[in-house]
Amino acid sequence: MRTVRVLGVDPGLTRCGVGIVDGAPGRPCSLVDVAVITSDPGQDITDRLLNLERELTVLIDKHRPESVAVERVFSQHNVGSVIGTAQASAVAILAAARFGLPLYTYTPSEVKAAVTGSGQADKKQMTTMVTRLLRLDTPPRPADAADALALAICHVWRGGTKQKLENALRKAISNDR
Repeated sequence: MRTVRVLGVDPGLTRCGVGIVDGAPGRPCSLVDVAVITSDPGQDITDRLLNLERELTVLIDKHRPESVAVERVFSQHNVGSVIGTAQASAVAILAAARFGLPLYTYTPSEVKAAVTGSGQADKKQMTTMVTRLLRLDTPPRPADAADALALAICHVWRGGTKQKLENALRKAISNDR
C-alpha cells in the first residue's frame, strides 16, 4: 500500500492548526510537522488573512503534501466565530488550489469517529488518541494542533475510500450519458 502525505487544517482566524502526516489506510501514520498559525485579533482582517495564506504557502511548499483535508465549517451560535472560521477555511482552500492539490472536507464528527471510534469524542480524547496514533512523547498543544493532525489522519484512513467512491460515481454518471 502506497504512503501518502496529507496536510490537515483546523481553520481559525486567531489560531489555525496545521498538521502534516505520512500514512496509508490501515497502517500507523507518522508525524511530519505540526504548527499553529496565529494572528492578533486587533490586526486588520486583510493582514490576518494574508499572514495565514503566507504561512500555509510556506508549509505546502516545504512539505509537498499530496492532498489537503480541512474541517468543514459548521454553524455555531457565535456568528462572528463562524465568519472567521469560514474566512480561514477559504484561505486554506485557496492555498491548496494554488498548488493544484486535491481538497477534502470533513465534519468534526467524521474526524472524531475516524480517530477515536466515536463521533462524540471530546477534545481531551482526541488529543490522547492523536498522541497515541502518532506515537508522540508529548501531546500536541494547543488543541488546534491536535485537531489538524486528526484531520490529516482521518483523510489518510478514509480519504482513499472516499476518493474511490467519488471516482466510481463519476464513472457511472458518465457511462449513463
